[in-house]
Amino acid sequence: MIKKNEQTITSRIDELANFSKPGLGVTRLPFTKQHKEVLKLITSWATTSGLKTKIDHAGTLIMEYGSDSEKPSFLIGSHQDTVINGGKFDGIMGVLLPLIAIERLGDIKLPFNIEILAFADEEGVRFPTSLIGPRALAGTFDPYVLDFADNSGLLLRDSMRDFGLNPNEILNLARKEKDTLGYLEVHIEQGPKLEKEGIPLGVVEAIAGIERHNLIIEGVAGHAGTTPMELRRDALAASAELISLTENVAKKSKSTVATIGSIQVEPNIVNVIPKQVILSLEIRARDDRDRLRLASDLKKKMTFITEKRGVKFSIKKTYEQRASHCDPNLTKLLEKSLLDIGLNYNRVTSGATHDASAMVELCPISMLFVRCREGLSHNPNEYVSENDMELAVQTLQRFFVQLADEYSNT
Repeated sequence: MIKKNEQTITSRIDELANFSKPGLGVTRLPFTKQHKEVLKLITSWATTSGLKTKIDHAGTLIMEYGSDSEKPSFLIGSHQDTVINGGKFDGIMGVLLPLIAIERLGDIKLPFNIEILAFADEEGVRFPTSLIGPRALAGTFDPYVLDFADNSGLLLRDSMRDFGLNPNEILNLARKEKDTLGYLEVHIEQGPKLEKEGIPLGVVEAIAGIERHNLIIEGVAGHAGTTPMELRRDALAASAELISLTENVAKKSKSTVATIGSIQVEPNIVNVIPKQVILSLEIRARDDRDRLRLASDLKKKMTFITEKRGVKFSIKKTYEQRASHCDPNLTKLLEKSLLDIGLNYNRVTSGATHDASAMVELCPISMLFVRCREGLSHNPNEYVSENDMELAVQTLQRFFVQLADEYSNT
């Protein structure tokens, strides 16, 4: 029997936020004490509400509403982890709100199972990889990443073993497409558009594609006081021009953003002309063709600038993820659910990566955004109102009923 929890949504968010490393905001990394503790609390809520729970070998907490092996499953969830000194809504809100929606459904019989998922790692903060849980379900997990280490030198595989998991079993977690109806993720917008337009909820059309590069600029070190300006091959001065170029080129594109996010300088000494600079370049776009076009344009212009300055230039791609488009049918059901509860909505594109970005390799995906104050995310001041979360819960309730009706009629 499904039992309803009478706490406010905000009070439950606050309770989840207690499981954090000391410091500003919330810091909860995967396969840590804080991760284990937050899963215990969520599990207690789920079991009290009558759901069956288990943790798979990728560290995903799975909460089952219905467990009929003859029925397909609809998956819904998000991630439990945060960035360092992050907010208390990003990720975990997308685990809590579906649980509340299920509590309110009561003992209604659906023609499919619902599985609420709390993935271990989406942020990629502790280890230089992410989306372990959804990739495991989608059958795209690469065991190579198990040998990646955190800053302490602990391997991912050993961290998972210490957490009580068997990483050798991850490849066996892959789901079958025929058994999976789809995936829905509720997430804070992480941007200012919904708030600016006075709209609490947005329906996501697509998740932007991403590529990342290391730009390596090599000049010649020299004495800062004795080398004439016209004879210098200054790697940092050249890099400054590349940074300005990136901003100017991206500003001319309406659909693409580009960011130089980190810089490493050698020898990084006050009286030595910089010999080498390594810059990070990230490009994101809803349409992969736009992203690839901007990357090609930047590479050509950067090559021209560095040749003119007499410094060596190379570019190394370190990451690429294609854009993901939300399923038209699930998107229409979300929109109808919003209209049914009397809400206007906007269609939006997500510039951030989500667990849905990996789940698209398994099944149709959909996303519902909830506005956040001033667009802040990855920030201790991240905030979503009780009212907006309540509207999201009502939307989910209606969505499940709509999906059941449609499935029964097919």
